[in-house]
Amino acid sequence: MESAAARSRTEIRSLVRAQLEVLLEQNNLEGAKALLVPVQPADIADAIEDLPRQQQALAFRLLSKDEAIEVYENIDTNVQQLLLEELKSQEVLEIVDSMSPDDRVRLFDELPAKVVRQLLVQMSHQEREATAMMLGYEADTAGRIMTPEYIALKEVMTVSASLDYIRSLAEVKETIYYLYTTDQARRLRGILSLRDLVVARPQQTIGEIMTRDVVALQTDADQEEVARVIQRYDFLAVPIVDREERLVGIVTVDDILDVIEAEATEDIYAQGGVQTGDGDDYFQTNLLTVARRRVLWLLVLLVTNTGTSAVISSQQDVLQEVVALTAFIPLLIGTGGNVGAQSSTVVIRGLNTDRIRSLGPAKVIAREATAGLFLGLMLAAVVAVWAYWLQGDISVSISVGISLAAISVLASTAGSSLPLLFQKIGLDPALMSAPFITTAVDVLGVFIYLSVARAIILN
Repeated sequence: MESAAARSRTEIRSLVRAQLEVLLEQNNLEGAKALLVPVQPADIADAIEDLPRQQQALAFRLLSKDEAIEVYENIDTNVQQLLLEELKSQEVLEIVDSMSPDDRVRLFDELPAKVVRQLLVQMSHQEREATAMMLGYEADTAGRIMTPEYIALKEVMTVSASLDYIRSLAEVKETIYYLYTTDQARRLRGILSLRDLVVARPQQTIGEIMTRDVVALQTDADQEEVARVIQRYDFLAVPIVDREERLVGIVTVDDILDVIEAEATEDIYAQGGVQTGDGDDYFQTNLLTVARRRVLWLLVLLVTNTGTSAVISSQQDVLQEVVALTAFIPLLIGTGGNVGAQSSTVVIRGLNTDRIRSLGPAKVIAREATAGLFLGLMLAAVVAVWAYWLQGDISVSISVGISLAAISVLASTAGSSLPLLFQKIGLDPALMSAPFITTAVDVLGVFIYLSVARAIILN
């Protein structure tokens, strides 16, 4: 349930957007500028995103240079690209050159290569080098999402000198809450928090108060691993080092929140068999492209589910003998699909959060199979009674009950084992599991049901 505070923020954003659009339509630029003064940059970004396209650049130009940079970093990448087209080249260069390196790289990932090259050439030497370095790392790795804007100290520096040094750099660094100690070769040697520095005596050295046991990740670490480390240790940032243990950047918690949202969205889409391009916004993608991506697994299911038809055709003698059996086929395979989806969901989530590593694959599958058995027995008891009440045939009732229990075990086993299998062979568990679980449960479920019915009714 949405909190009162959250509702209030949503209402404020909606009100700002509506008032801003009216003022811009009236060409009341001074009024629009005054309206935006007390508004948070993130809320201004939301308001600009919701404006008609022809008003977005006009509203953005009302902001001061410093505020424009912060607002631009919060705007959706699709709108960022539109603003690049609308703004003058000098305005674009000033904004891009002043962006945080990680936000700039995120923008460049969405831009055509030709535009990126043009912007890189015009940027300052320092920002160009930082951006080029990060673009050199693989997508979705720590190196690609880190920022080189950290503060590094030396062990021999005193607390007093360090505080003066931090004050001189605070305005241009992304965070000063964590401070890192490096040697002459930039190798990471220790870490301390700003709190550690503030409470220490002025003449103490950094080497005396820093923590030498540092949790760090390499540049090629997957961004999901970065998220797990930050979550596990409650960090505000985690240092990133290269193969020679040299400190090259940090990943902050605000960037990881974006990663977590993106990864969760990707997994949810994949579980539904909805493929999206890297970084694509599903709701802003061309409908023909959406349909083309979604049809893949639907065609796979369409073809493979002919196996269900084949099973039914091969068991026509049973169905002709007891026509009432057909009424329960949708119920059985539907329930099996639901049980399998539940198992695959918890296993895929456990893989993403690394919570099932301690159990091991065998225990995970056994646990889900047992849960499927319990579920099957409980559901079977209810459905068997319901089947008897509907048909008045005890043999049909028993067939339905036994089949439902067996299908539940099958579905939960498939739902837990297939994600683990696909991960083992290097495929995306979320993308591959849903179609295969549905197909396996449909085909094998019908086969189990009609086989049980044959054994009970015809023998």
